Amino acid sequence: QVQVVESGGGLVQAGGSLRLSCVASGGTFSSYDMAWFRQVLGKEREFVALIRWTGGSTRYADSVKGRFTISKDNAKNTVYLQMNNLKPEDTAVYYCAARSRTTYWFALGPDYYDYWGQGTQVTVSS
Repeated sequence: QVQVVESGGGLVQAGGSLRLSCVASGGTFSSYDMAWFRQVLGKEREFVALIRWTGGSTRYADSVKGRFTISKDNAKNTVYLQMNNLKPEDTAVYYCAARSRTTYWFALGPDYYDYWGQGTQVTVSS
C-alpha cells in the first residue's frame, strides 16, 4: 500500500509561480510512475504531468507545456510540480497519483493510477 500526500497549494496572482510537493510512503517509490492531475468542481479530473519511475521521461498536457515542470527526488520520496506563469484557468485542486511502472507509457487517464493523494488547492487570481 502506497500513501501520497500533496502540499504547496495556495493563492497566487496570474503570472506568478507555485511549487507543489508530493511525498510518497508505504512502498518502493522508484517502482512507480508519478503524475499530477487537477480537477475543477463540476468537471472531470484532467491530466497535467507525468514522470517515469526512472525520472528519465516526462509528459505534459498541452495546456501546461513550457510553464510546468515535473521532477522527482528519490532520496526524499518526493515528486514536485513547479508551476510558472500561472493563469486563472490553472485554478483547481491538484492531485498527486502513482501508477505501476509497467503501465503503458501513453495511458494517461486517471483510471490507470492506483494511488491518489487528498489534493491541494491552487487558486490563481486575475
